[in-house]
Amino acid sequence: MNPHRQKSSYCSEGASCVHVATVWQKSSYCSEGNSCVHIASMAAPPTIRLTESGDPTHAVLNATPTAFGALIHVLKLNKEASLD
Repeated sequence: MNPHRQKSSYCSEGASCVHVATVWQKSSYCSEGNSCVHIASMAAPPTIRLTESGDPTHAVLNATPTAFGALIHVLKLNKEASLD
């Protein structure tokens, strides 16, 4: 997977900008294949980034740590409910 780069928020329009490479971590629930969820975090502003390796557009979903925590909480509740 190619790393996505984020342009510095202090950069105005033009060619001389600082870009930060995002380090992506593949989900531990992903088996071998090309359709896996990847996650990365950015320190400033605090952002959780999600992408799916099988997406040809390389779309990235950004979420606050609070919103991401709520998503994980709901997913865990739904998993527990499906096991009952």
